[in-house]
Amino acid sequence: MRSSFLHKYPINYRICFFLLIALMQYSYVCKAQDQSIADSLEIIYNSSREARKDLEILKGLANNSLDPIKRLKFSNELIEIAKNKDSKKYYFNGLLQRGHALTARGDYSKALESFFKAASLADSDKELGLIKVTLGDVYSLTKNHNRAIQYYNEGIEIIRKTGDEISLGSALLNTADEYLKNDQVEKAISYLKEAEEIFLEEGYDYGRAYVVGTLGLAYAKLGRNEEAEENIQFAIQYLEKYEDYSPICEFLSGMSDIYAEKGRDSTAIEFALLSRDLAKAYGFKNEIREANLRLSQIYEDRGDLPESYKYYKEYIVYKDSVMNVSTAQSMAGLRADYEVAQKQAEVDLLNIQRENQKLVVISIAVASFFICLIAFGLYRRNKFIKRTSNIIEKERNRSDRLLLNILPEETAKELKKNGRVKAKKFESVTVLFADFKRFTLVAERLPPERLIKTIDYYFSQFDRIMEKYGIEKIKTIGDSYMAASGLPFPTKDHATKMLLAAFEMTQFVKDTKEKSLFDDADFEVRIGINSGPVVAGVVGIKKFAYDIWGDTVNIAARMESHSEIRKINISENTYELVKDEFQCEYRGEVEVKNQRILKMYFVNNVKEELNKRAG
Repeated sequence: MRSSFLHKYPINYRICFFLLIALMQYSYVCKAQDQSIADSLEIIYNSSREARKDLEILKGLANNSLDPIKRLKFSNELIEIAKNKDSKKYYFNGLLQRGHALTARGDYSKALESFFKAASLADSDKELGLIKVTLGDVYSLTKNHNRAIQYYNEGIEIIRKTGDEISLGSALLNTADEYLKNDQVEKAISYLKEAEEIFLEEGYDYGRAYVVGTLGLAYAKLGRNEEAEENIQFAIQYLEKYEDYSPICEFLSGMSDIYAEKGRDSTAIEFALLSRDLAKAYGFKNEIREANLRLSQIYEDRGDLPESYKYYKEYIVYKDSVMNVSTAQSMAGLRADYEVAQKQAEVDLLNIQRENQKLVVISIAVASFFICLIAFGLYRRNKFIKRTSNIIEKERNRSDRLLLNILPEETAKELKKNGRVKAKKFESVTVLFADFKRFTLVAERLPPERLIKTIDYYFSQFDRIMEKYGIEKIKTIGDSYMAASGLPFPTKDHATKMLLAAFEMTQFVKDTKEKSLFDDADFEVRIGINSGPVVAGVVGIKKFAYDIWGDTVNIAARMESHSEIRKINISENTYELVKDEFQCEYRGEVEVKNQRILKMYFVNNVKEELNKRAG
């Protein structure tokens, strides 16, 4: 199987679909999607204007199209026409298929909205039970385990009463998968065994392939690798026939885990790469992210840190994609506001000039008679000039404030004076990186406005803490916060100040969680710190950015990635500066650039002597 599969999929990728409830379709009968039906219906759909408005044709296209983009298109058309024709049946079906399409595209918030709306229209226990299980699927994708299990079991209880065995088997399969993701392996296996028995009795081989593959993943978690490999290979071979690639990506990752456990790293890498490439071909972001993380871990275990770092960087790209877009939009908005204000001042000045020209023409034409009007015009002219000067001054002050928000004060003065800033080397500074755990999971389920409000709440308090200790905030990247102590003005106690600030940051995040201020975004923070020389300067010629470079920065980032939640992880460079003031716990070594080995320490608390001085 393996060799044929490895050679088959680099070419001729076709349409992919994501199965929320395994094999379930809401067309009042339970069956798998059939792209051949969709292809035939699309020919009819394109043949005439009447066909493009036929509810049954649109329903068939929405139910059977494997391409999520096409599925979303036909679902939206079905919803619109069903609404106009007051057809509850087709409107209900359109909402369901729209939810499936949005889920396949990773838009979970809108998918839930569509499914909840469909639930309010459900006419039977069968419909309601299937929607409950579908809601469980979406919450599972957002890593909300408790809510997923709640909806799964509610759905199973309802479906058992309907006598629909295939729907019941599918619901049991998806619930088992959720238990498996949370390492409740024995419970998962009991659900899978019941589902397999149902599919065998019903002769539903397609559903059984899902069950057998998922059982393989469960056996792998228990260390039963031979059974796991046999089950997963069976599932992959069967699902290949149907070009059902989303579960194949997950099963390939399972094979990678099995071979890694056996110590066959090369084969493990081969399967992980295949999972990653297949996921990339169809845009499965979750699978791409997980495959990159798995490859990074395998290469790290092999001691190949450059390769490990390469895949970890790609993992981070997918992890932070939501936040990167939001940050870019907010920065673009800031720039736009500034440019609009400048243009408004120019318009006001132009209006004044036109008014003055008008007054001059009138004065020349009827000078003797309208001398009072000339005086009045001069008065208005002076008033306009004064108002314009105020506008220009206000915009200049606003520009200065914006610049000081981006650059340190001394750097901003140098930039205004010379039009550029010379790079400076600082021999000893302390650099901090802070990162939120579970940020990507939270970002996937929160509306953008809510996400930005939450991040702003945390980062604004971090800014106030940095200002309190005279520390320079450098930048934020996604959910990562970077700051440096000891610049632009060198100080001897830069490391001490940074650690005191770090303790306040962790305490603030802890207090926020305990007060339940953001129940839907209960972040945990981890912090990494390193000390040493850096080069600082301004990059760009339009959108200026103050930044720092050097191995010190890279090692600080390394300390953060090896830290733990609510912990402050420091390098031995920082430890040598603060060991007399803080109680530190040695926790091992880590390899950094140029094969250097650095010791790491957790900073547990402040020694009493420093507390007395601070008090």
